[in-house]
Amino acid sequence: MEQNGSNFIYDFIEEDLLQNPGMKVHTRFPPEPNGYLHIGHCKALVIDFETARKYGGLCNLRMDDTNPTKEDEEFVEAIKQDIHWLGFDWGDRFFYGSDYFEKDYEFAVQLIKKGLAYVCELSAEEFRDPKYCGDLTHPAVSPWRDRPIEESLDLFERMKNGEFPEGKYTLRAKIDLASGNFCMRDPVIYRIKYVEHHRQGTKWCIFPMYDFAHPIQDALEGITHSLCSLEYEIHRPLYNWVRDHVEIPGSQNHPGFPRQIEFSRLNITYTVLSKRFLRTLVTEGCVDGWDDPRMPTLCGLRRRGYTGSSILDFISRTGVAKSDSLVDIRQLEACIRNELNETAPRRIAVTKPIKVIVDNYPADQTEYFDLPNHPQHPEMGTRAVPFTRELYIDADDFAEVPPPKFFRLKPDAEVRLMGAYIVRCGEIIKNEDGTIREIHVTADLETGNGNPTDGRKIKGTIHWVSAPHAVDASLRYFENLTTLENPANREEGKDYTDYINPDSVRIYEHAKLEPALAEAKPGDRYQFVRCGYFCMDSKYKNTFNRTVSLKDSFKEG
Repeated sequence: MEQNGSNFIYDFIEEDLLQNPGMKVHTRFPPEPNGYLHIGHCKALVIDFETARKYGGLCNLRMDDTNPTKEDEEFVEAIKQDIHWLGFDWGDRFFYGSDYFEKDYEFAVQLIKKGLAYVCELSAEEFRDPKYCGDLTHPAVSPWRDRPIEESLDLFERMKNGEFPEGKYTLRAKIDLASGNFCMRDPVIYRIKYVEHHRQGTKWCIFPMYDFAHPIQDALEGITHSLCSLEYEIHRPLYNWVRDHVEIPGSQNHPGFPRQIEFSRLNITYTVLSKRFLRTLVTEGCVDGWDDPRMPTLCGLRRRGYTGSSILDFISRTGVAKSDSLVDIRQLEACIRNELNETAPRRIAVTKPIKVIVDNYPADQTEYFDLPNHPQHPEMGTRAVPFTRELYIDADDFAEVPPPKFFRLKPDAEVRLMGAYIVRCGEIIKNEDGTIREIHVTADLETGNGNPTDGRKIKGTIHWVSAPHAVDASLRYFENLTTLENPANREEGKDYTDYINPDSVRIYEHAKLEPALAEAKPGDRYQFVRCGYFCMDSKYKNTFNRTVSLKDSFKEG
């Protein structure tokens, strides 16, 4: 997959290659295994793997599991599956951040010995107190900044041994308390946490902060370019400081590397990508798990019917930029719609069935009409669709009191049954409550294979299924999960949960499908004529999820 337009990341890398002949480009994708990958992560994933591919380099997969609070192997396996689904592979270069805990500790001790780190006793509340954190005109303060090296070494070892409660001590890098970049005001690089790690168990009770561990891990793995989203731009000086002050064997082969390069995040209309929000939706039962088809997770999009190729197409179209922008979600929908329009077999589904009786058709007869699997691709063949005296049509295709220009079934008017006969509406039978029980029609039995011999024109065509042959199914139609067009415009005092769309799903039970769909398997995709593109659900039997509508007003540019 090639990125559309210019790519400043490639420009930087090509400059680096000119200045460092023989350098092999080496990137990494480092997701935190505390949730499932979503469409936002996908941009970083694609940039990391595609950049390595473009330059004949390598891309590692590393689980950033340095914060044990919500991490789990379930998420590790899900992440691997999603990456493979998109068509990428890391070979034998799969790592955990926790693989480096011993090294992280050694390098932290190294910094203490150099006088570049110290054990601090400020509490979390004191860290936020202006007296200690300072402001733009006043430096930060730590009463323990000049703690003797031997004392910090002793305390840090005792922190490691579990002698102190959480929050009692932290290890801070000694950089610049007056820096205009608050990330450089002696940042915390280790904290105490008594939480069982999903791989390390209770071996460790001190854990490195991301800003400390990440550049070390990159250097140990021989990463040349650390590609990350724009919110890490302010952290780049700290990344470089750790890289340059920790003595990692072999990292001096290319001074100034690994090099961090930032790109804009992927922001999409009506799509909240906050992991905290997504986790809340799952834990509070607002959605049907991480793979709910309304979720922006890759597994949710896959369950809804999106393909890996359509998502890659979307990521390519959004491009790589240095400034944030908001992408219309309809662009994502257009990518899958364009693909399925070419590849999805056509089938018939009646969402809201009404019984139709063809009065002049034999009750014991079944006739088969050959309908194309794809009208633009004859090589996809045809299938035989049964026609019987009793049929189902969609309730929206009938109007007892039709509006102007209603070219579907209506009293004493004709309509074409798609691929079959022209029928004229006759008697309408109702239930006691006034709802329609059945509609009687008369078929022009001379029109099964063509137009009326008398030359009359029939303007309307509707779809149908044979009642005795119909497959009973549930159809699920989805709308945006949130009502907030721009997630950045959340009102003060409101949470994302305040914007959940109560009408994000409509379920039509007992829809009637043509019999060919009895053979559908989970993940199979179809165009249900006049209804949209659908995918058979992977969790529930006889359930189809609408991936996307047939048309939209979005104009691709």
